Amino acid sequence: MSQIETFYEVMRRQGITRRSFMKYCSLTASALGLGPAFVPKIAHAMETKPRTPVIWVNGLECTCCSESFIRGAHPLAKDVVLSMISLDYSHVLMAAAGHAAEAALEEAIEKYKGNYILAVEGNPPLNEDGMFCIVGGKPFVEQLRHVAAGAKAIISWGACASYGCVQAASPNPTRATPVHKVITDKPIIKVPGCPPIAEVMTGVITYMLTFDRLPELDRQGRPAMFYGQRIHDKCYRRPHFDAGQFVEAWDDDNARKGYCLYKMGCKGPTTYNACSTVGWNEGTSFPIQSGHGCIGCSEDGFWDQGGFYNRLTNIKQFGVEANADQVGMAAAGVVGGAVAVHAAVSALKRAQKKTQDKVEG
Repeated sequence: MSQIETFYEVMRRQGITRRSFMKYCSLTASALGLGPAFVPKIAHAMETKPRTPVIWVNGLECTCCSESFIRGAHPLAKDVVLSMISLDYSHVLMAAAGHAAEAALEEAIEKYKGNYILAVEGNPPLNEDGMFCIVGGKPFVEQLRHVAAGAKAIISWGACASYGCVQAASPNPTRATPVHKVITDKPIIKVPGCPPIAEVMTGVITYMLTFDRLPELDRQGRPAMFYGQRIHDKCYRRPHFDAGQFVEAWDDDNARKGYCLYKMGCKGPTTYNACSTVGWNEGTSFPIQSGHGCIGCSEDGFWDQGGFYNRLTNIKQFGVEANADQVGMAAAGVVGGAVAVHAAVSALKRAQKKTQDKVEG
C-alpha cells in the first residue's frame, strides 16, 4: 500500500495550491453534512493516507450509475478517480479491454487483497446458472463472488445492485438478485437511486477515505447522512402540501403556481434521499423542482408498487387552506360542547348548594 500516493501528493503534483486544497476539504465537509471542525480531519486524511484501491464491476444495469458518478461536482469525479482512489478496474472507464482488462483485474485482486473496496453496479441474475449476464466469457455472479472474496467492503451502487430494480420486476424471469443476497460475509453499503446522486456517490467514498470506516447506516444499509430524511421533509413545495394546495392535472394553473405534486403520484412523502437538499447537476434542480413527482427510486420495490402517477393512499393530509372552514366549525363545536358541559355542571352545583342550604336552615 505504501507505493500508492496520497490524495494531497497527487493534487500538488497537478499544480493545485494549498489554498485550493483546503477549499476543497471545506466543500467536501459541507457535502457530507459535517461541521467546520471536520475540515482539518479531512485535510489530514488526504495528506497522510494512501489512495483507496477500488475495483468497480458491472452486472445487469444500464450504466447510469457510472454516468452519474463522472458528473460529480463536489468533489469533482476526476478528482475522486485520479486522486482520492486508485481505480484499478472499471471496464466502463478504463482504456484496456479484453484479456488486458481481465489481467488488470486479477493483478488488482492479488496486489490489494483484503484492502480494496469493491464497487458493484448492477446485479447478478441467478436463473439458468447466471447465463443472462456474461462478463469475460463467464457468468457475472462468478466474477462477483471471486472479486468479493478479497474485498474489505462492498458498495452497491444504485437501485440495481441495492434492490434489484426493474430487472427484478415481477415476474423476474432472470432472477435478478441484489448483491447483499449473494454476498453475505462482507460489510455492504447500499447507495440506491436510479441513478444515485453524483455527490452522494463521491461523498461516500470521501467519508470512507477520511475516517477509514463505513458511514453510519440506516436500517436498510444506506448512509444515514444522505438517506436520513424523506424528500418530502425538505421539499420546497411542502408548504403547499400542508396548505392543501395541489396540482390536479398536468400543466393546470396550480402546476404553474408550483403547487404540491402529491396528487399526481409524487412519492416524496415515503422516499428517503437527498434530492431536495443536494440536488442534481451541481445542485441545479431535482425532479420535483422540474415539475415531475418523485418516483421513489431509492426505495426497495419501487418498480412494483403501482404506476408512477398513482396517488399514495396512506398519507394523512391536513390542508390548512382547503379545510379551514371545516377545521373552524369543528373547533367551534368542540368549544361549544365544552361550554355547554361547563354550564350544566355549574347549574347542577348551584342546585345542590340550594338543597344543602334548605336542609341546614
